[in-house]
Amino acid sequence: MFVRELHLRDYRSWPSVDVTLAPEPTIFTGRNGFGKTNLLEALFYVATLRSHRVSSDGPLVRSGAASASVGATVENAGRELSVSLQIAAEGSNKAWLNGSACRRPREILGVLRAVLFAPEDLLLIRGDPGDRRRFIDELVAQRGPRWAAARSDYDRVLRQRSALLKTAGAALRRGGSDADSVISTLDVWDAQLADLGGQVMAARIEVLRDLEPHFVESYSSIAPHSRPAALGYRASGGPEMVPSRDADPDPHTIASQLLETLTQTRSKEIERGVSLVGPHRDDIDIVLGSETAKGFASHGESWSLALALRLGSVELVRSEGVEPVIMLDDVFAELDAARRRKLVEFTKGAEQLLITAAVAEDIPDDVGGRRIGVDVVDDPDGTRHSQLMSDTPESIES
Repeated sequence: MFVRELHLRDYRSWPSVDVTLAPEPTIFTGRNGFGKTNLLEALFYVATLRSHRVSSDGPLVRSGAASASVGATVENAGRELSVSLQIAAEGSNKAWLNGSACRRPREILGVLRAVLFAPEDLLLIRGDPGDRRRFIDELVAQRGPRWAAARSDYDRVLRQRSALLKTAGAALRRGGSDADSVISTLDVWDAQLADLGGQVMAARIEVLRDLEPHFVESYSSIAPHSRPAALGYRASGGPEMVPSRDADPDPHTIASQLLETLTQTRSKEIERGVSLVGPHRDDIDIVLGSETAKGFASHGESWSLALALRLGSVELVRSEGVEPVIMLDDVFAELDAARRRKLVEFTKGAEQLLITAAVAEDIPDDVGGRRIGVDVVDDPDGTRHSQLMSDTPESIES
């Protein structure tokens, strides 16, 4: 699989850019803040419908514009698909597949499978649970639209249920028929939340179990003398909600357990006005030896674990019969010599490798391919925009 064309309009620092790519390494170089990462981010958005840097779409739209557009042509095993996305600064996004409008943007999921390595990956080990949930949800989303639909619907129901919880306390204090109506409505939302939550958790657990052997093997290769690594799913409703390793994650069973837990925690949720249980509060345990890596792993171990998660993700996609596009966002500057060598060795087999670097010398000598410089231009109104330089080695600024 490789991206043959990328077209951006009003996307972050790019008012307009058209890039033709090939199944080979392509290295974008330029100073920090020049817009290199925005190119990879746009492609990752096509693959996952979310940015790896921000949680909302507003920052993706160039200042002063109402929307941004991202277009990509992806070739996979001789089959060509073209995707177009309109990302709104406010409101709903739109998507087209081969020129035909999609009912929902998530219908394009699966067209592009990509794995992105970035400096932010250290947060997968040291950051908050939300960083790890984002990671696993990205893997789930790339398996296709139906996997992403449950999470999108869950988020919608969660917002509505949380809003109801905020008013439930006052209604109960007032008593009467108003309180009975609120409780009856909450029962309905509990059932929906449990049903969708069971689907989200089952999909996450399945992906995590598929990923774990690839992660373990990658980590042992990167850090052969370190303690063994493992992955686990931590449910906010308790360990009994996670099926044993010899049992398949069944969404209906998980939903029943989640509904029971919601019933047990209802009074506490009403008191606090928030939903306390569900996949929005779950976590991924990254274990090193007998301890959770967060808070215990050294800086070097943390980077090795983060790198192993991404390398394992590549192998997971490969095991599903797809060669993903591999994107490296200025990661060589973050890695020591040994980890750089391991990453270069691993990515040699990639059909398409896209790299950004602020300093050209950070790229190991044995990484070949095409090199493109990225520069910025000052606009008359005092703003700046990115532009590509000619793609010859002599034109690249280091």
